[in-house]
Amino acid sequence: MAENDLKLLGAWPSPYVMRPRIALNIKSVDYDFLEEQFGTKSDLLLKSNPIYKKIPVLIHDGKPICESLIIVEYIDENWNSGPSILPSDPYDRAIARFWATYIDDKLFNFCLYGVTERKNVKRGKEKWFPALRGIAAAQGEDAKKAATESVIEGLVLLEDAFKNCSKGEKFFGRDKIGYLDIALGCFLGWTRVTEKLNNIKLLDESKTPGLYKWAADFCADSAVKDVMPETDKLAAAAKVILAKIRAQASS
Repeated sequence: MAENDLKLLGAWPSPYVMRPRIALNIKSVDYDFLEEQFGTKSDLLLKSNPIYKKIPVLIHDGKPICESLIIVEYIDENWNSGPSILPSDPYDRAIARFWATYIDDKLFNFCLYGVTERKNVKRGKEKWFPALRGIAAAQGEDAKKAATESVIEGLVLLEDAFKNCSKGEKFFGRDKIGYLDIALGCFLGWTRVTEKLNNIKLLDESKTPGLYKWAADFCADSAVKDVMPETDKLAAAAKVILAKIRAQASS
């Protein structure tokens, strides 16, 4: 591939941007990473994604592809230089897509103002994780405990999904990282930040032992470790971004 034929518009803190980055690493495909800055949208982003005006956007030979999981599927179908990402069996593929939708719609529905993945977000009304936002917004220990338990209930469901999909192997994709691993694993950095900033434990070895071990294996994988943000760096960025969002909302 000629230089600059493949570009990815994104921002390093975004879990959604991690998805195509991991997929491209799995396929051993070189690309240019064009960093978008929080609170601004480049002319290239607005031109490439005029409908939703958000990252990530993959630009291949001048043609933009939008929405993180759609991009992952495009990468899987377009390059055969690495292992397949989506399951080959139609039923397994459908199940992986089902749980990926659950993750985005119910468990980890994350956005940053100006560089959002989700739709229908009003200025000043952004939420970090609708399933997790109750933790940050909770007033008092009882409220925080209830919000935390709600999130853990969702993770317990995914623990069962992991057992069924992995068939006793390391990943949802069994012996290698697959579509559902990417869909869920991109949120591990923000899960750790939530734990750190709220002094709680979400991925608990006693409650979700499969996911607990899976998280360590996922983060250690060669396709992931160089794009997974460090917890302290991500926590510092979260504080800055939240402060800006609150300032915008109050004004």
